[in-house]
Amino acid sequence: MAETGTVTRVELCEAVHDAIGLPKAECAKLVDSVLGQICHALAQGDDVKLTGFGTFLLRDKAERLGRNPRSGGTVVIAPRRVVSFRASQAMHAAIAAAQ
Repeated sequence: MAETGTVTRVELCEAVHDAIGLPKAECAKLVDSVLGQICHALAQGDDVKLTGFGTFLLRDKAERLGRNPRSGGTVVIAPRRVVSFRASQAMHAAIAAAQ
């Protein structure tokens, strides 16, 4: 799919077009809608589980001390909420089989 090692939104749209044959504009709307729903659910504080693919989880990271690599001094890193991804067993198996 991706020659550069990164799959883009356009490549996803083309893959959907090839798989189901809808017009490319409709495929773009479909991909954008799915990604938008995932983002909306995460913004609402919900985790997103896609069976057979994986789970997008929200994690709260506490305040911590970090180091400025340029000056070497310590700096306080503010608490924040981050998104992490945990792949499903099916995805782990598919990746292992592809190697």
